[in-house]
Amino acid sequence: MTILEAIRISLQTLWGSKLRSVLTLLGVVISVAAVITVVTFVAGIDRYVAEKIFRLGADVFIISKVTPVVTNIDQLVEGERRKNITMEDYQAVLESCRHCSMLGASVTNFAGHVKYGEQAINDSWIRGLTPSMPQILDLDLTSGRMINQNDENNRSNAAVIGTDIVENLFPGTDPIGKEIRIEGQLYNVVGVGKKQGKTLGQSLDNYVLIPITTYLKQFGTHSSIRISGKANGVGSQLGIAIDEARAIMRARRHDRPGQPDSFAAETNASFLGLWLNLSSTFFIAMIAIAAISLLVGGIVIMNIMLVSVTERTREIGIRKAVGARRRDVQTQFLIESSTMALVGGILGVLMGIAVAKTITALIGMPSEIKLWAVGAGLLVSTSVGLFFGVYPAKRAARLDPIAALRFEL
Repeated sequence: MTILEAIRISLQTLWGSKLRSVLTLLGVVISVAAVITVVTFVAGIDRYVAEKIFRLGADVFIISKVTPVVTNIDQLVEGERRKNITMEDYQAVLESCRHCSMLGASVTNFAGHVKYGEQAINDSWIRGLTPSMPQILDLDLTSGRMINQNDENNRSNAAVIGTDIVENLFPGTDPIGKEIRIEGQLYNVVGVGKKQGKTLGQSLDNYVLIPITTYLKQFGTHSSIRISGKANGVGSQLGIAIDEARAIMRARRHDRPGQPDSFAAETNASFLGLWLNLSSTFFIAMIAIAAISLLVGGIVIMNIMLVSVTERTREIGIRKAVGARRRDVQTQFLIESSTMALVGGILGVLMGIAVAKTITALIGMPSEIKLWAVGAGLLVSTSVGLFFGVYPAKRAARLDPIAALRFEL
């Protein structure tokens, strides 16, 4: 029997017993689908995090009261106990950091209420910033202008709004020059930000940018600011700039020698490294769960192949009687078990991609199909079928042809 003929017989067997085939392949399908789904989401979120969330340049650093990515409750509690970073701290770093080509400051309120006429939108990000921040963070506009130095100096009520606010409050109307209310205070719209889309179902365009001095005037000076700096270059220049800014901050906050910083100083690389560690841990956990399902699926395949050996005992006896060797019979059953698992792997890949893309369409979670994950899923599923098919194949190959010919179900 040729390999193609063995594959054809295996597929015919699967198609002839559809319910049994579905139950046989269920474990393999679920495990491969889970792996493909997880890999697709992890790859998509990794790319999105790199491009959208932690999109700082290679020469940018951030100084904040609490690290922007908190991984445990102790880290959060420790950060909240620290002194706030103030505009005076920002001015000190701005005046003394010689290796910083640009510095900016920002502060954010995540639950603002924005209103225009009778229309309103809730849970908007109200962000106060200095005029240098848009250039540091690469914020773009579609119309109007950005916050400038005069706005900051005069504490003017100028605002740049995101596209969500435009669509909800100004449908079909140019918002430039219109007055909106932010938490009850009137602001003049001077610009509209470029659309950024969604991540994890949350819009990135429901925001208002105002001068940081205006923000502190309206919402109080008790808020801790975040200092963003751009070094004169990447590599060692970035390290020098961070060290210089840290030294200034430590001196102002009276951090003793040998003690850790009473603030967080992070770069894009450190953010991405932390995220990759978190995503890899999640990925490993999901792989472990999928491996258990794959093990169960392999055991089911082995049991079904043992049943197939019993059902085809007379066939095996006839083949041996006409000259088939043990190796021929063993190869046939190994090919059949591998083909069965490969079909389950193909179905799992298709299901995993379908689930990932459906969730992406529904809630906007980023996803990206990786060809290596598809190949790995098919290879692993086939290997599982091959491994768990060894025992049934050997059992079939060892059957005595005379006893097999006499066998009756």
